[in-house]
Amino acid sequence: CVQPSVPPVPNYKLSMSIPEWLQAIQTYMKMLQYNHTGTQFFEIRKTRPLSGLMETAKEMTRESLPIKCLEAVILGIYLTNGQPSVERFPISFKTHFSGNYFHHVVLGIYCNGRYGSLGMSRRSDLMDKPLTYRTLSDLIFDFEDSYKKYLHSVKKVKIGLYVPHEPHSFQPIEWKQLVLNVSKMMRTEVRKELEKFARDMRMKILKPSSAHSPMKERSRGKSLSPRRRQGSPQRRACRRDKS
Repeated sequence: CVQPSVPPVPNYKLSMSIPEWLQAIQTYMKMLQYNHTGTQFFEIRKTRPLSGLMETAKEMTRESLPIKCLEAVILGIYLTNGQPSVERFPISFKTHFSGNYFHHVVLGIYCNGRYGSLGMSRRSDLMDKPLTYRTLSDLIFDFEDSYKKYLHSVKKVKIGLYVPHEPHSFQPIEWKQLVLNVSKMMRTEVRKELEKFARDMRMKILKPSSAHSPMKERSRGKSLSPRRRQGSPQRRACRRDKS
């Protein structure tokens, strides 16, 4: 009788470097496998308080079921909690391919002056990225280049705020503090917007807009023009995660 294998939840050891720890988390998520079934096993409501989402992440570790990109972001936050040197923030992509739009989300990571990501996708180059990118825009452009390989054009990129390390926080995750219509912008312009935002994030001067008042988008960025604001509420991320 073969026991079904339940991957052990990774534990941080003091001997580990941060990149090794992130690799252990990503390896664990890959062992859970990507969910190809068409059924989402865990309900993730993006407006829920962080504390509730962390309970769902705990459930994921107990159930050891396959996950998709949105679950991977929540699980990545849960597993990196308690590492104050590791900042986590959501990065969402809206892409266009063959007449259809697709949504995907990964967990951006910032640590020791470098950017990377954790996540899950059908495509190996659209999930985790090593903690080697000097700027946020370098990381985003790498994702954009990866998408091009699959003939997807990136239409929008949304960057959220750093997620607090307090697992019992009643604050919801800020998913889209900065929204860029990258398909209508030059790369130099995209880079400028991303670097200004990244700098503000590192200085912790950005405050979450209220989860209950979507009209109150980021007001700090003087250069953020109205055309880059989000008009319609985002459909469930990974609804059609071609990525």
